[in-house]
Amino acid sequence: MDHPAPTAGPSGSPAAPPALRQRLTIPVLAFGGILMAVMQTVVVPLLPDLPRLTHSSAGAVSWTVTATLLAGAVLTPVLGRAGDMYGKRRVLTGALALMTVGSVMCALSSDITVLIVARALQGAAASVVPLSISILRDELPPERRGSAVALMSSTVGIGAALGLPLAALVVQYYDWHTMFWLTSLLGAVGVAGVWWAVRESPVRSPGRFDVLGALGLAVGLTCLLLGVSQGGQWGWGSPRVLGLFAAAVLVLALWWWQQLRTEQPLVDLHLVTRPRVGLSHVAALVTGFAFYANSLVTAQLVQAPKATGYGLGLSIVATGLCLLPGGVTMLLFSPLSARISATRGPRITLALGAGVIACGYVVRIADSRDLWLIILGATVVATGTTLAYSALPTLILRAVPASQTASANGVNVLMRTIGQATSSAAVAAILTHHTSLVGGAQVPTLHGYLLSFTMAGVIALVAAAAALSIPGDKATDDLPRARGGTRGARDDALEGA
Repeated sequence: MDHPAPTAGPSGSPAAPPALRQRLTIPVLAFGGILMAVMQTVVVPLLPDLPRLTHSSAGAVSWTVTATLLAGAVLTPVLGRAGDMYGKRRVLTGALALMTVGSVMCALSSDITVLIVARALQGAAASVVPLSISILRDELPPERRGSAVALMSSTVGIGAALGLPLAALVVQYYDWHTMFWLTSLLGAVGVAGVWWAVRESPVRSPGRFDVLGALGLAVGLTCLLLGVSQGGQWGWGSPRVLGLFAAAVLVLALWWWQQLRTEQPLVDLHLVTRPRVGLSHVAALVTGFAFYANSLVTAQLVQAPKATGYGLGLSIVATGLCLLPGGVTMLLFSPLSARISATRGPRITLALGAGVIACGYVVRIADSRDLWLIILGATVVATGTTLAYSALPTLILRAVPASQTASANGVNVLMRTIGQATSSAAVAAILTHHTSLVGGAQVPTLHGYLLSFTMAGVIALVAAAAALSIPGDKATDDLPRARGGTRGARDDALEGA
């Protein structure tokens, strides 16, 4: 790809950053990705105690997770498009700032309403990874881009693996507000690091922001994900859930129609419907589904009481440490993913990663009683996730013009999020249906866990098939930039692809 001449961006960033700043660009962006994942997981150890700490119901407390999910799903494609139009560094800094403000609000309050609003603000950080990947495409030469993008993609798993034991340790030995003061400090460091070390990219997609498209997408996704995330609690056949799904179908259908007829749409559906882009999004959806069951089921399985005959009765801190090897593996294997993509192409890397995920679930099905085999199986799944998640943004970068990388990667991350939400609902439905009475309480049976592993393994194979069906990996990183607005960008992309 031809690099634009380094010019000062609107934010006043220097035309030629000092060498130190250039060297710190990748670490700073990776820190932001890890921090985003940490923010999403730190509330998990608190969930059992939050009803008592906030004097609220368990249903209300569940919204501290749901609000982050919904806000992240809605804001990721919106902020991605805003980054393409107004500057990726500027929007990235704003997303990290919103995340930090949300953390400060959590540190200052015990009111459940304030906490839910604060967690929604933290959902803006879901756009950090796609924005950072787009910055890396704009700023790095091709020989460095693959490994940097692979590392950036892996930060999601690395941060999640680090966040759970860190949060559990803080909650166990300190006041729970201390955890949010700590994340507030880390958030402030992240904002300052991006402002200082990251140059504003001059690659822009000029035009007018599609407000109607953003509102339509927000309403449609909210209805869809709210129904998926609350279906188990409200009842899948309840009027509320069915009404939400009907509204999601109607609103998203109207949104699709509007996007196809808008001169400068929020999401360029003409690109999305091309096989190389569309199939990459489908692969992201099913890969997100397949990998997420690993974290959900492992955490519950090892904490199950020993009286169940399979549970290990581990504490939340020990549970987090069981997942930690997977995070370390993701860090170590991201360079390997980049090398495979460089030599064989990202679709092969994606298919290989999905296959490794399926192998990990085979290990989980073979033995889910011994701790070392549980850790081994979870780590194998994490390894496959590294390969797959590192390949997905590379596929997108090769298939869209430079002026649309943030919005296109935002949609790809959105598809992963929908896959994860659907996985969470499916696993919950299976485990709720397969329970037994232990010590006066209903707990999932081992058969329920094994069914969850089987389901996730089959979906991983579907992801591998979807990856292999993506048209060949001709490197189109040199797609010409937009000739003028989104329509010109689309035309250039169609020519290059």
